[in-house]
Amino acid sequence: MPQYDYIYIGDNARAPYGNRSFETVYEYTLQCVKEFFRMGCPLVIIACNTASAKALRTIQQHDLPEINEGHKVLGVIRPSAEVIGNYSKTGSVGVLGTVGTVASNSYKIEIAKFFPQLKIYQQACPMWVPLIEEGEYNSESADFYVQKYLDELMEQSQDIDTILLGCTHYPLLMDKIKKHLPANISVVPQGDIVAASLADYLHRHPEVESKISRNKEVKFYTTDAPEDFDNHATIFFGKEVRSEHLHL
Repeated sequence: MPQYDYIYIGDNARAPYGNRSFETVYEYTLQCVKEFFRMGCPLVIIACNTASAKALRTIQQHDLPEINEGHKVLGVIRPSAEVIGNYSKTGSVGVLGTVGTVASNSYKIEIAKFFPQLKIYQQACPMWVPLIEEGEYNSESADFYVQKYLDELMEQSQDIDTILLGCTHYPLLMDKIKKHLPANISVVPQGDIVAASLADYLHRHPEVESKISRNKEVKFYTTDAPEDFDNHATIFFGKEVRSEHLHL
């Protein structure tokens, strides 16, 4: 959807969120949401599974009516939950995520609404995000921790034929993840799923879509050092990124 304008905020100074408390993640996420609204964004996507698990519902139900009832905040867990059952033939699905995402049981709760027959097995991967953030996702250490957490997941059930990457960092480990899994197991990242869900949402909600500006501009902000952010973000984004520092 290149016709729209996009603003991205990376809260890198306080990341990763995965091991933080519900209260802290909620506080940080709400600060970012308010900053987006101040910048003129009528629609915010919380592109983080931990924040979606720990903060989204409270923001939607408690804060939005007081801040701006006409604005919308969406997450990344529900779109994935709505379709993940379509990938599995055995009815056994693994979910890889941060400690916070797994502890919240958000995926189990949401998936059960759409595919109650599925068996969901979760595995926390606390070392994956730090490895990726430090640029070590191609290292031998990454191989060790990828195999460790995949083995722990598969020990829960040999029937798992589909694995959802329940963290937006994890696709950078895709090659290593596939290397340590049997070829018959599908590994599902979230990017395309969330993008398709957003396109469908805007089609169904023209009252929201009409508020989004259309200058084809993309701006990046980080709460930490722009130079470091730009190096990492360029890998994720696939093209050069130039960010500005944002104080929250």
